Amino acid sequence: MIRHTVVFTLKHPEGSPEEAAFLDKAKILAKIPGVEKFEQLRQVSPKNDYRFGFSMEFADQAAYSGYNDHPDHVAFVRDRWVPEVAAFMEIDYAPLG
Repeated sequence: MIRHTVVFTLKHPEGSPEEAAFLDKAKILAKIPGVEKFEQLRQVSPKNDYRFGFSMEFADQAAYSGYNDHPDHVAFVRDRWVPEVAAFMEIDYAPLG
């Protein structure tokens, strides 16, 4: 299993229609084959400046690779992520043992 997570801050003002539109459009990622347990999260810790997070799981590396190469993911990154995300950090986890 691979858990793919990303925390990020958008270029849009907090609570703006643009922010809401980005989060709505991101829901397409949940529909990509192989994606399990997709979540959109609000980051609440005062220890960093990121505002949102996405988390999802994949059964294995093949499923994760299929997600990365899927046309809907590629289009979302190109058309929404790159122009609208100000900063992010991506972490992918695999269980120990």
